[in-house]
Amino acid sequence: MSFFSRPGVRAGLIAAFAALGTLLVMALYANVSERQSEAKVTNFNVVALSETTVDPAEWGKNFPRQYNGYLRTADRYSTKYGGAGSEGFARSRLEDDPRLVTLFSGYAFAIDFNQRQGHAYMLDDQRVTKRVTERKQPGACLHCHASNTVAYREAGLKDGAPGTLDEPFDSEHGREQLMKGFAKVNAMTYQEATQLVKHPVACLDCHDPKSMALRVTKPGFLVGIRALATSAEPVPHLPSIERWRKGDRKEPYDANRDASRQEMRSFVCGQCHVEYYCGPKMPLTFPWANGLKVEQIEQTWNATTFPDGHKFFDWKHEKTGAEVLKAQHPEFETWSQGVHARSGVSCADCHMPYQREGAMKISSHHVRSPLLDVTRSCQTCHRFPEEELLARVALIQERTHVLMGRAEDAVVALIGDLEAAKAKGATETELAPALELQRKAQWRVDFVNAENSMGFHAPQESARVLAEAIDYARQGQLALRGVVTAAAGSPATAPPASNPSPASAPTLSPVAH
Repeated sequence: MSFFSRPGVRAGLIAAFAALGTLLVMALYANVSERQSEAKVTNFNVVALSETTVDPAEWGKNFPRQYNGYLRTADRYSTKYGGAGSEGFARSRLEDDPRLVTLFSGYAFAIDFNQRQGHAYMLDDQRVTKRVTERKQPGACLHCHASNTVAYREAGLKDGAPGTLDEPFDSEHGREQLMKGFAKVNAMTYQEATQLVKHPVACLDCHDPKSMALRVTKPGFLVGIRALATSAEPVPHLPSIERWRKGDRKEPYDANRDASRQEMRSFVCGQCHVEYYCGPKMPLTFPWANGLKVEQIEQTWNATTFPDGHKFFDWKHEKTGAEVLKAQHPEFETWSQGVHARSGVSCADCHMPYQREGAMKISSHHVRSPLLDVTRSCQTCHRFPEEELLARVALIQERTHVLMGRAEDAVVALIGDLEAAKAKGATETELAPALELQRKAQWRVDFVNAENSMGFHAPQESARVLAEAIDYARQGQLALRGVVTAAAGSPATAPPASNPSPASAPTLSPVAH
């Protein structure tokens, strides 16, 4: 009989293996329990946060993981169509695309326009740009470049708003302080207003300091989204607005009260990544009263007048005299027209993807391009190799870039023809149809150019907008044929129409189709 076949030995081995198995199971249980306990500790209660805690470093004491990501927005990175550039300094878009100097002639963007950098630079970049140092700018420009909720409320209190700064942001007094101070700071010079703030976008701008719930704090968005809710434009990607519309509407739509958490994960970004007016002639305005599409925003601007009664415009083009529009950075509007928005995908899903740190699942606060983190940003939904996903994005962006170049060429050609017509003595009345077409064409090409995804947020929509830009620019050139002939001393002839549709008529209504 072998040693291992003896009953006593076999019993001992079984007992030993059973004991070892028990120890392993207990060790696994202890490890799982430890990780579960670790996952429950989402923050450290080191400091008491309040409505006056602006400095992100203070929030970082309680939320070190998120704060570490926030600090990394200072990292330099580059993608083909955006980012700071590998040299570590903001790259000039005017040098990359000299046509922009012609397009923005007479406007501050013609003297300084750089590639975007991370959130960490948003306030400093604004303070040092020549658009601010060499041109007078209003305090309204501060709306989207700083953590200014407390500054607005303090200004409101000084201007007679009721209550104290310790009251909750969403209280009646808190909102009154915010809106009153917002108007006060808007009317300041930029140099005065920027002295009121110390930080770029901060935790307080997006989170309630007590509950950590997401919230919207920028006055422009609060007013703008309310106007969008009262419009007739369908917004299926924003179900809370559709639900509010079906209700009794006794209370105005309020994103902080009515929106879902998933919607808020886009709204907090849409506070700043939007089209708006922040000039000196009227309060900062989000133009969403008719909807979020490019022609609906144009319709809102065309229906807007300054206090002196003049039709809204951003600036008078130096070369042609056209009263043109300048798009800011309409990411929220463009995203709203894309498949990701319709599929319920928020801005944060791609730009602040979930990540694991130990046992904890958090949203990355290293806000950046999804192209730099395809695994977390894209592959959670799209089960394709990283190379395939990057190739798809590259194809969309390259096609958009080429089409945008053609649109810019068309508008620059129209500007040149307008200059030539003026030089030959064409009157303002004769030039009016072509000037209106420049306004329409330039607005559309700039809408895509100013949007920070090179068409990816809504590829078909971006292509449609650029196609319209080319069409309107070429219509403008056709409208000038008879004008140039008449100015040269020959009988004027009507320009040939490319087709009988209203969109191709030389003279258009100022209200978009």
